[in-house]
Amino acid sequence: MNVPPQHIAIIPDGNRRWAKKRGLSSFFGHRKGAKTGGEIMDAAMDLGIRYVTFWGCSVDNITKRDEGEVRFLLKIFENHFKSLLKDKRIYKNEIRIEILGEWRKYFPKSAVAVMSDLIEKTKKHDKYHMTFLMAYSGVDEMIGAIKRIAADTNIPIDVGVVKRNLLTKDLPSVDLVIRTGGEPHWSSGFMMWDVRDAQLYFTQTLWPAFSVKELKEAVRLYSDTDRRLGK
Repeated sequence: MNVPPQHIAIIPDGNRRWAKKRGLSSFFGHRKGAKTGGEIMDAAMDLGIRYVTFWGCSVDNITKRDEGEVRFLLKIFENHFKSLLKDKRIYKNEIRIEILGEWRKYFPKSAVAVMSDLIEKTKKHDKYHMTFLMAYSGVDEMIGAIKRIAADTNIPIDVGVVKRNLLTKDLPSVDLVIRTGGEPHWSSGFMMWDVRDAQLYFTQTLWPAFSVKELKEAVRLYSDTDRRLGK
């Protein structure tokens, strides 16, 4: 049996479809999805997984959806980060919070202030790492890395150089990707460099209904798999 994954990345798809199936507006799906996210984060750390990366929203989610829905979603995010800022477990368990993406550009000032404060107050923590991708695009991340590398004409390009120029430079490669929602496709170049050797877990379960039990099953499948990585 292999060791459990060190780094899990989660693509939580299905909030709006979950709400629609229940005759509810998308707002309720986003609210329930946020609650599920908190439960899954806690469970992952209970399993000893040191790094959890959670895709909160893409740039397209912010710029192309209904304005009312986007405002509600951003308020959910702000309230979630406010809760984390006050959560004693963050400090007791030495959880470092990092938030990557273009959120400073697209989020309201009140949310940016809370998120920035959370990053600052946890920056010295190193027992667990909880990373949120907000207004994120993997394509933009890779283009940015290429531009930074190209600007230094004297640098020899290798794997390490590419990694050091990514938004995720401080994170290890992803071991396991969990995508909910029953649509097994990739989105917006999600962490395209870091997931190159990841095991993939696709589930029909819509994100608000994703349970701790299913998380444990995904981790078990990873641990039971002989990952040869080309050998």
